[in-house]
Amino acid sequence: MVTLAIYLLVILARALAGPCIPNKADVILVYCYPKTIITRIPECPYGWEVNQLALGGICYNGIHDSGYYQFTIPDLSPKNKSYCGTQSEFKNPMYHFYNSIVSNDSSVIVKSQPVNYSFTCTYNANYLVNQAAFDQRVATVHVKNGSSGSFESQLSLNFYSNAKFSSIKEAPFVVETSEIGSDIFAGVEAKGLSDRFKVVLNNCWATPSSEYFYQIHWPLITKGCATDYSILVHENGKTNRATFQFNAFRFRNIPKLSKVWLHCETHVCDSEKFSCPV
Repeated sequence: MVTLAIYLLVILARALAGPCIPNKADVILVYCYPKTIITRIPECPYGWEVNQLALGGICYNGIHDSGYYQFTIPDLSPKNKSYCGTQSEFKNPMYHFYNSIVSNDSSVIVKSQPVNYSFTCTYNANYLVNQAAFDQRVATVHVKNGSSGSFESQLSLNFYSNAKFSSIKEAPFVVETSEIGSDIFAGVEAKGLSDRFKVVLNNCWATPSSEYFYQIHWPLITKGCATDYSILVHENGKTNRATFQFNAFRFRNIPKLSKVWLHCETHVCDSEKFSCPV
């Protein structure tokens, strides 16, 4: 009986509460993450309840959170379908993802002003990543990270123990003079992105400085292809990781303990729209 009484009181309270107080602030907050997009609008926009608003006019997946209605795109367009009406296009060198939150009431009459909150997230497709690969004796790891709305924060340039590329080689590692010519295994990997995006290495090169465009450099990969027979590209544009190997070397007339830096110009390719190099 007590449970029934409480339940009836809840129903009565909801009935007496009436519609929400209209909020006429034309504001939308958009958070562009590497794999997810989150949008928030002030609660009760022009008198609309959260269950009367739809992402893309399709999905009633909004939640009430701390004075806002929040809608989430959990994956940037899963394979073979567009999540809740999310559309995308590529305008070199940028990917653009579009959607909107719209009022979509099925009642006979509408007493609130219709709303349409459109939003866009833009991501660069090309990035430069680098690491200290090795010096004549020691290498350290330096990864350049990006920020929200960028794929760069998910990209890392790694070194591996062998051609299986299953075990990342910890830094620092040693390349002794006697090991000049031995195999170095490297790769650029993207973590946390939608499966539709593949990593493509356009160009990779080495320098004795952390500067990308240092005057002294040795090209390893140019336009996706190895620059000589000693360099082997294993995977490129096939998965979320592109891998290659080359022979350890040293720059002439450079102090023995100076670092050798590896740089890669990387493209994040949308495999649902393009034929990515392999």
